[in-house]
Amino acid sequence: MSTLDTANVDVKQASTKLLTRPIIEWSLWDWGSAAFNAVATTFVFSTYLTSDGVFTDSGTANSYLSLGLTIAGLFIALLAPITGQRADRKGKGGLLLGWFTGAVVICMLAMFFVAPESAMGPEASLWLGIALLGLGNVFFEFASVNYNAMLNHLAAKKDMGRISGLGWGMGYVGGIVLLLILYVGLIGPNLLGVSTANGLNIRIAMVIAALWFGGFALPVILRPPKPRVVQHNDSAESLVDSYRLLWKTVKSLAKDAPHTMFFLIASAVFRDGLAGVFTFGAIIARTAFGFSPGDIMIFAIAANVVAGLATIAFGAIDDWIGPKKVILASLICMVAAGLGVFFLHDRGAIVFWILGLVLCVFVGPVQSASRSFLGRMIPEGREGEVFGLYATTGRAVSFMAPAMYGVFLQIGRAMQTDPNADYTYWGILGIVLVLLVGLALTIPVKADQAHLDSLT
Repeated sequence: MSTLDTANVDVKQASTKLLTRPIIEWSLWDWGSAAFNAVATTFVFSTYLTSDGVFTDSGTANSYLSLGLTIAGLFIALLAPITGQRADRKGKGGLLLGWFTGAVVICMLAMFFVAPESAMGPEASLWLGIALLGLGNVFFEFASVNYNAMLNHLAAKKDMGRISGLGWGMGYVGGIVLLLILYVGLIGPNLLGVSTANGLNIRIAMVIAALWFGGFALPVILRPPKPRVVQHNDSAESLVDSYRLLWKTVKSLAKDAPHTMFFLIASAVFRDGLAGVFTFGAIIARTAFGFSPGDIMIFAIAANVVAGLATIAFGAIDDWIGPKKVILASLICMVAAGLGVFFLHDRGAIVFWILGLVLCVFVGPVQSASRSFLGRMIPEGREGEVFGLYATTGRAVSFMAPAMYGVFLQIGRAMQTDPNADYTYWGILGIVLVLLVGLALTIPVKADQAHLDSLT
């Protein structure tokens, strides 16, 4: 039998103080998560796995990695909403955040054993690295569902823009600090003097990143913000029961809150475009603009600086003009910058430095405003369930940016008259197209009708 418990907490109408202990502890999880997002997924471990000649040739390694992450994405799409849903009903979002964060940290620690000259052989070691990265992605998304759901427990809905922006901004700043430490200590100047043979410096970097994430995640795991509404479910619940309840939620959304459903679909598309900016930006910088590995690390640090500052600043704008306007304006600017990268690619590295950083200015605000927009719609006690759907819809279309990137690479290859000329800059058009589609789908969403009150 399910009962509804309502905590004796009144939502204050006055503006929520930003720098309180619960909000800072919550934001520190974002700070620490840069260890997985920036180091494991984007700039260090994934490029280590796919570097030409380390485990195998670059093309084969990229194909294997794509397959591994696709499988991981399917698991996330299938399981993310019901893990959040079950946490809501049992009031265990904080506990599950701890378990899933711990699983990510373990995956990162195990990356130390991914070495091309290991006893298992280079190809088997490559697959081990892909498996750990894939599992890390699965557990990270599950943790993110419970983490994002806590946004509703921290403040009134009218203040969510500032708080969400602080969290995203802290993530970027944490990325800056960690990337600087790893670049100076292990990857660039290598002041620690660690051998680069057998990828030892990269493998040690992953251990440091794992400890970084675990350490900064501990405060919110040990003292998670308490939900104002908890739906206790004392009866055992099977997976089939969970999916039945999930389907009920989807039907309720389609019938009673269609604009919320529209936003889930639109945000899934443009968030995949944002992921494409991160995933393929470093590749374009390397191949089309001649960046060295050190240049890419320096650009990554600069990108995190501008993204972090912009995200925190846009949090206040979010609360002032509304998250939808922030999303639309940011996407328009990103599309313009992406087109600039394409048309001005022959002007040298300065083009990518300027327009690449412009792209980074708006990536964070879109992500933060998307989270706060959804957070304002969700009734208390349903946060994990709806943010689980948010994760699922995002993963359901996660093939779009890679696919469009590949399609436009083939178009660029066909358009080249010189077989030795670079054509990889054409890939940016695929990412721009995905962002444009997401922008077009977001325009019709009516914020005043995108609510979930009827689901409570």
